[in-house]
Amino acid sequence: MQRDVSKFGISDKRGRVKTSADPYLPAGGMKEVALCQGCHALYRNKRWYLDPEAFAAESAAGDPHWVTCPACQKIAERYPEGIVTLKGEYFWEHEEEIRNILKNEEDKAMAKNPLQRIMRIDREGDDLVIETTEQKLAEHLGRALHKAHQGDLKVTWSQEHAVCRVDWERAE
Repeated sequence: MQRDVSKFGISDKRGRVKTSADPYLPAGGMKEVALCQGCHALYRNKRWYLDPEAFAAESAAGDPHWVTCPACQKIAERYPEGIVTLKGEYFWEHEEEIRNILKNEEDKAMAKNPLQRIMRIDREGDDLVIETTEQKLAEHLGRALHKAHQGDLKVTWSQEHAVCRVDWERAE
């Protein structure tokens, strides 16, 4: 019996855009155990962790495998996969509170996956632009901000699913 994959959405995740492969993630994984020189993340069991004690233990062990993690590579090469733009008079009146929300959300995301980071936060004219290393982090930041402060939220994914653009605006 042959299954009709279009009916069940197995081939395209139920109509959603297919995710692209991250060009910074090695296709076959990497050598176990690897340590990032920049952020002190630890790669073990095909996953990155932020564990200072395990990092210290592995780096003290003989001949550790030093690498640069994908997030540190993206930051060094200025390769954002998410761009969040905050606009409006309301933002500047509540800037400190909103920046704290963004930092807390980044900390929560990094606890789960250290490759999800904010690359930069810069003012461009009357807007604040935030670049992230992962698409989903950008979307998450926008949704968290919208949940806390309402406003208008627009999330746009590029056709090849390489960049997520999030625009948040609240006039008053």
